Amino acid sequence: VQLQASGGGLVQAGGSLRLSCAASGSTFSIMGWPRQAPGKQRELVASISSSTAYADSVKSRFTISRDNAKNTIDLQMNSLKPEDTAVYFCYVRRAINNYPYWGRGTQVTVSS
Repeated sequence: VQLQASGGGLVQAGGSLRLSCAASGSTFSIMGWPRQAPGKQRELVASISSSTAYADSVKSRFTISRDNAKNTIDLQMNSLKPEDTAVYFCYVRRAINNYPYWGRGTQVTVSS
């Protein structure tokens, strides 16, 4: 399984960023974006399978989408806040055995 994430960067509070992840090597039941801020536990902010799920902290601001034909997911992040600053990881679970995989993280920094 290979995961290739792109996007991220530095943005001012209130701005937007878009993360993308391309997955290959299998079919996937769940795809999502966990994040980890310094000193905090990893948090699954958005996931998508047959439906979508969001952490309360990002509901109405973040939107996850998936292209099943391409095995890609995107995370559109709007109205970003400094507390959204974290390393964001692409995450998948293989459909055949539910085994999880994490891609390399991409840094998102929101300045106040």
